[in-house]
Amino acid sequence: MNRPPTDRRSFLASALAAGTYAALAQGPAALAAQEEPPRRLPPLKVSGDRRIRTVVGLRPYRPEGFVLTNERLGEKVVVHNYGHGGGGVSLSWGVAQMAAEQARNLEDKNVAVIGCGVVGLSTARVLQRRGKAVTIYTRELPPETTSNVAGALWYPTHVYDPQKVSATFLERYGLACRLAHREFQSYVGPEYGVRWIETYTLSPEPVGRELPGGPELYPETRFYADARPLFGFPYARRFGSMMIEPQIYLRALLRDFYTAGGKLVVRELKTREEVAQLPERVVFNCTGLGTRALFGDQGMASMRGQIEVLLPQPELDYGYLANSLYMFPRADGVILGGTFEAGNWSMDADDATTKRIIEGNAQIAKGLRR
Repeated sequence: MNRPPTDRRSFLASALAAGTYAALAQGPAALAAQEEPPRRLPPLKVSGDRRIRTVVGLRPYRPEGFVLTNERLGEKVVVHNYGHGGGGVSLSWGVAQMAAEQARNLEDKNVAVIGCGVVGLSTARVLQRRGKAVTIYTRELPPETTSNVAGALWYPTHVYDPQKVSATFLERYGLACRLAHREFQSYVGPEYGVRWIETYTLSPEPVGRELPGGPELYPETRFYADARPLFGFPYARRFGSMMIEPQIYLRALLRDFYTAGGKLVVRELKTREEVAQLPERVVFNCTGLGTRALFGDQGMASMRGQIEVLLPQPELDYGYLANSLYMFPRADGVILGGTFEAGNWSMDADDATTKRIIEGNAQIAKGLRR
């Protein structure tokens, strides 16, 4: 069933005008200290013979952070919305609403979106809710998009280089996080493949209070100063987050797009001139890595990710992150990661990386409290 439209324009406009996130940040009042011992967790089964596939994806990464800006292209206005690094799924609804605001003063009814990954689909849906007739132009459809191979825990990390971003960008990033987090809550349920999940960060050092987007977005946060009996790590932090199943979620978004009257054209746009020839006067560029070639952004880099997928374990009801390793249980398999290799454009699976991921997660599983 299609989700009923909601009026996001006034909500977003007021948030931007006020210059504060107070209305969006009504999470738990404070981070709690350890109040109860960690529960007994179902054991993770890790072995090479449980692996069902290896997946490599290239995230669209910009050290200076994602781009949300307008560009004139002849008589057209191009609204750029790309470069979200490891946080594309997490930030998608936030940057979609902010991109729509970039064109709020344009009265054109017919608009184009280039790209059919999670950012393109989210942007198209926001525009449809605002009464626009949207055509998506895309080279690839789900399940062939980069978004389909994302781990897709709501945890917008590896989005920018802290040494290269401005205070203005960090404000926009914070707003995008809060807008997206609130919107994803409306999609929780089996129809969209979104659910809340207990998540742990594991560390050999004391775990700080910093969390991507702010601690108020992570309910029921708890700290454990002696987590060795739990995972074999001396420190752990537990919090609630949302798990998004890309195979289910992207199909549902595409269905909603069609139900709302959207049109889709399978076509690769290779040059600015081809974009300029589109019939729509307002174009939203959500091509991710494709922006490097299509619009000449040489600051766009690849952030390579490799994941190993094990047979599903339906009893797993938690996930974890431990330095470069992570585990997320999904319906299509147990996702083990990972890698965040900036500047690596190779789509080939690396055997050494596979070994590191499998053996590293197997070691964590051995420390799991029985």
